[in-house]
Amino acid sequence: MSEDLKHQTESTVEQLEHEGDIAADFIEELLDIADIDGDLTLDVRQGRAYVSVEAEGNGLAVISAPDTVQALQELTRLAVQSKTGAFSRMILDIGGSRDTRRRQLESLVDAAVAKLDEGASQASLPSMSSYERKLVHDIVADRGLVSESYGEGHDRHTVIRRG
Repeated sequence: MSEDLKHQTESTVEQLEHEGDIAADFIEELLDIADIDGDLTLDVRQGRAYVSVEAEGNGLAVISAPDTVQALQELTRLAVQSKTGAFSRMILDIGGSRDTRRRQLESLVDAAVAKLDEGASQASLPSMSSYERKLVHDIVADRGLVSESYGEGHDRHTVIRRG
């Protein structure tokens, strides 16, 4: 690896770690306001800051529903952006919500595959975030199928078909 590329990679990791720190501070403040206990873990994965909140028992249940996590993630991204001046693609996971959502997406893909097995030429999934569509594309590829995203904004969805 050239020194320039190595330096760019290091600064990118440093920038993402900085994003994670800002995001964690924001989430900690929200948890304090809501009087919710949680342990935060910061990581850099696949070119994104990743902030995970875990707690004993089901103390995070009130904020771990997928729609709530998505909303908190967007608020946290805005907080990061206001401090850094740059768009953030950070990922927020609350109480294993991302693993739960991945399992839900796998079930959606399995249902779509069943439609293909029944003779459908393609199967459309509901609209979802870019992160969720990326997960779907990965799941679909693992199953040996092809997927593409269609639509704009909140209507963007994934269509699955055989290759």
